[in-house]
Amino acid sequence: MYKNPENTSKKNLELNSKLKIFQIYKSLKYPSLKIDSYFQVYEEIFKKYVGKKITFVEVGVLGGGSLFMWKDYFGKDARIIGIDKNPEAEKWKDHGFEIFIGSQSKEKFWKDFYNKVGKIDILLDDGGHHNKEQIISVYSSIPNINDKGVIVVEDTHSSYMSSFGNPSKFSFINFSKRIVDKVNYRFPFANLKKRSQKDGKIFSVTFYESIVAFNIDSEKCFDPEHVNSIGDPYAVQDFSSTELFPKMQKLIDTRLQFLKKIPVIKKIIRLLFYRNNLFLKVKEYFSLGKFFK
Repeated sequence: MYKNPENTSKKNLELNSKLKIFQIYKSLKYPSLKIDSYFQVYEEIFKKYVGKKITFVEVGVLGGGSLFMWKDYFGKDARIIGIDKNPEAEKWKDHGFEIFIGSQSKEKFWKDFYNKVGKIDILLDDGGHHNKEQIISVYSSIPNINDKGVIVVEDTHSSYMSSFGNPSKFSFINFSKRIVDKVNYRFPFANLKKRSQKDGKIFSVTFYESIVAFNIDSEKCFDPEHVNSIGDPYAVQDFSSTELFPKMQKLIDTRLQFLKKIPVIKKIIRLLFYRNNLFLKVKEYFSLGKFFK
């Protein structure tokens, strides 16, 4: 499944060789195992933090090499913290790193961890790769990431591997898709359940090959509203929800909005013109089904 950096393809090696982080990786004194495609992702996500005073946490650091890589890459002002289940990882304390021993699948571990270290800027999960480990690590960390920080989870291909208990409804990728739903739930017209405070921290989610990044910025997670460039509120109409009765729907949305204030009529309107019905579902099946195979 993994490639040794010495045996990586010529094309990948040429691309990665242009990156400072890969050059650092190739010159490491201590071992670290990464997939060659990750270095392009690292550069895209992490370059804005280089030279900044940040707190960086990596889960899964036993070999020690990645700790030195991140220290060299981010610079002398970066606080580098490692987490591992194996107590042998504590030896890296002698090299100036903060090391915490514990299980990332335990919510109590994360609670104790953040009580000790405070909020951080980056969490990189290269730990056990099981659903529970990845999900609890992300869920427990969301409230503890500074704005403009990021949570990055590696090896998310484990969500498709039987050796990690997948496919499963509770795979990490399905968890990530649910967070994408919650990001879109901020749209004001969505008929939504009450959101949690965690939903107001994730500004966006980015999917890469085998990596998912959760971009944290509570200031940008406000409830959106329509903004019209001119004064007439009926000049622009958007987000039509059905193609069956577009003229009737437009009339209700513009001139007959008062009908929506009558509970019974509001339910009828939503049923007839807004909610998916049998006709729309049949139409979608034949027109869109091929894109979901």
